[in-house]
Amino acid sequence: MLRWPIAILILANVLAFAVLRGAFGPTPTAGGREPNHLNRQIRPESVKVQPVSAADAADQAVVGGPAPVAPISTSELPPESPQQ
Repeated sequence: MLRWPIAILILANVLAFAVLRGAFGPTPTAGGREPNHLNRQIRPESVKVQPVSAADAADQAVVGGPAPVAPISTSELPPESPQQ
């Protein structure tokens, strides 16, 4: 009863392995698909990388650090009045 689904899954895995190994040609992400974007850049030499200052870094999330504590105030709820 389960022979055909298992056989189909094994065949699908073998096909996926062959596709990822490049049996049917390179994958779409293997190369530049749109080289015109690089040619259409306006003044690419004017792009400069600048370090983030301490003031700007305060707004950035720290990846892997503890979650910030939210400024939430809590209070007890009033006792529930009986419904009539």
